[in-house]
Amino acid sequence: GSVGSQPMRKFSCVSLSTQQLNIRKLVSYEKQRVPVNAIMFLTTRGIKICVSPDQKWVQAAMKKIDEKRTTK
Repeated sequence: GSVGSQPMRKFSCVSLSTQQLNIRKLVSYEKQRVPVNAIMFLTTRGIKICVSPDQKWVQAAMKKIDEKRTTK
């Protein structure tokens, strides 16, 4: 029997960082629901950092990244 139809991701958020990140150093993000509800930010250095999506600065950072994406 198969465990799930979704392929296993190479990286998934298990623990969430509580520290606020520098928005200018974030290049992209990914929303995640499993195993925890999280936003995975990718920094300019290629580091993936998981944070709780309900923090105010996280919403602002996602908005900034979206704006950057649409201007290109």
